[in-house]
Amino acid sequence: MPFDEKEIPLIGDAEPLRSEPRGFTPEQMVTCEACLRANPPTRTSCLYCAAQLRATAASAALQKPTLRQLEKWEQGFNTIFLPDKSAQLTEESLAAVAELVRLKTEDLKRIVETGVPLPLARAASSDEASLIEGKLAEMGVGTMVVADSDLIAEDSLQKRARAFELMESALVAHPAAGSGEAWRVTWAEIGLLVAGRLFVRQLEVEERKGRRAEMEIVDAREMSADEVVLDIYTSERDGGWRIAAGNFDFSCLGAQKGLIASQNFSTLVTVLRERASAALYDDSYLRVRHALGVVWPLEQQTEARGWRRERPGRVHTEAITRSDNEMQFTRYSRLRHYLSVNHPGLNR
Repeated sequence: MPFDEKEIPLIGDAEPLRSEPRGFTPEQMVTCEACLRANPPTRTSCLYCAAQLRATAASAALQKPTLRQLEKWEQGFNTIFLPDKSAQLTEESLAAVAELVRLKTEDLKRIVETGVPLPLARAASSDEASLIEGKLAEMGVGTMVVADSDLIAEDSLQKRARAFELMESALVAHPAAGSGEAWRVTWAEIGLLVAGRLFVRQLEVEERKGRRAEMEIVDAREMSADEVVLDIYTSERDGGWRIAAGNFDFSCLGAQKGLIASQNFSTLVTVLRERASAALYDDSYLRVRHALGVVWPLEQQTEARGWRRERPGRVHTEAITRSDNEMQFTRYSRLRHYLSVNHPGLNR
């Protein structure tokens, strides 16, 4: 059919089709001082070299947290949700907060419903954590930033006690063999007792290559264990002492000592609570651990055991996957201690 060429705009004059939103202008881009590359003003760290980006007045309102998954060895900064300092969250505000901290709405709701200070996000830098704290404050959500170094420092981990002396005015803790001198503290100095359980799950899988070059499972074994533990803290910043039911001498109970470790552990906790009457007893871990795992997941490690020749042409491989909650519980226990020392009104 005939047509008028004048009605067809030239390609250079026409507005190009866009399948994505218009990007930022060159003036809005932020130059990384380390690698000199331009980054979107929404980022807090460089897209190319991960260096911290300089915040400008224009980019401050546009910045959003990156919240990448941290490596096991990295020290992060935790944004802790404060229920007593937060407004009532609606479904709409829950969705907005969840989008900011990169969580599913149902996971965020689980954290909020515990009514306990729990982590909402774990950032790689203090600047990124401060950004999250400020954005959440604008939404009516009260938070505080606690560094990993305040929770898990190399010189402040829980020391393991193997035996106690229950004296009239003091508690004396004897450490495991070769781990230092005895620890003596008056009953009045004990400020916090945190109870929990340590879970370990280990899966061993043996495989072999099948006829179609696919791996076939020859054998699989699963083992699990759990142990009750108690962390004992004073007002000092040190990591306190930990006792575990499966590796403790309950002779300090005297005539109250029984034959079953779990019963002895329960009796010992009762005695400690009676004598350290001013101490706060916290057994909330089991109630909140599933919500806690959203930001502080279980530690998992897979170890390859190599290969084993069954017969000529038939080779088996073995791998062991182990997961446990020791680091998760230790972080939570230390968080409760941190709050009891620095913000006693929040640790309820």
